[in-house]
Amino acid sequence: MVEKIKIGNRFVGDSEPVYLIAEIGINHNGDLQIAKKLIDAAWATGWDCAKFQKRTPDLCVPEKQKDILRQTPWGEMTYIEYKKKIEFSKEEYDYINHYCSEKPLSWTASVWDLPSLEFILCYDIPFIKIPSAKISDHVLLKECSLTGKPLVVSTGMSTLKEVDDAVDILSKNSRNNFILMHVNSTYPAKISELNLRIITVLRERYNCLVGYSGHEYEMMPSVMTPIYGACIIERHVTLDHKMWGTDQAASLEVRGMDFLAKRVHEVKLISGDGIKTITEDEMKIREKLRG
Repeated sequence: MVEKIKIGNRFVGDSEPVYLIAEIGINHNGDLQIAKKLIDAAWATGWDCAKFQKRTPDLCVPEKQKDILRQTPWGEMTYIEYKKKIEFSKEEYDYINHYCSEKPLSWTASVWDLPSLEFILCYDIPFIKIPSAKISDHVLLKECSLTGKPLVVSTGMSTLKEVDDAVDILSKNSRNNFILMHVNSTYPAKISELNLRIITVLRERYNCLVGYSGHEYEMMPSVMTPIYGACIIERHVTLDHKMWGTDQAASLEVRGMDFLAKRVHEVKLISGDGIKTITEDEMKIREKLRG
């Protein structure tokens, strides 16, 4: 069992505090000022990393969806036009990189294709995130593994066989420098379908560290995940649930980010290490009651 992995300037593992990823994703709606406010929120509430999504829309958007018309705040446009509209450029990522370094706050991005991987490696990111949609892209998995960067790999909407195949690639090429993430990829996910016990299943099946990426409305499931062994928690974040965008409703607002960060660390303490001992305070009671 891999005990811990170094991500950026800290270790992640069973004996370490839970690593919190604020998934800004595309909730910035292409607006750098919104992204800055969400970075500020992640820093102020004690999260470890702000995460974005990097795509090459012409490669990532399925052909059957490219020409579908969509109503957006910028008027009616095709889906591919919308995806290009909200994609940050190098100039904007340069600013994000500088802005985060001043705090300092780690940042990274999910990569959806090889050009996006090449792009994001221009920055000193602490890890590479592979989204659930790309876990079956074995070429991308291998190229990400060969970078030497730690990998955080989501397993949503995947069979165990598909995860087996992905782990085989990761193990061969990344020297086990990866963490799997249990995910239900529905937005929002029903609490009856979260199946948090899968965190334990993944840990035992692959002898690796496992985290949780939550898409549910509720806060409690994410708070509970350290009990099952989650060493990373990722949640989408937003300034306001009412903002336009498909991910906003299942995201945490700033108050929720603060609540989750505090409760998760408390749960980690409450869970303990599983070793039966008599504590120092308990020993005093033992002496009193047993003589």
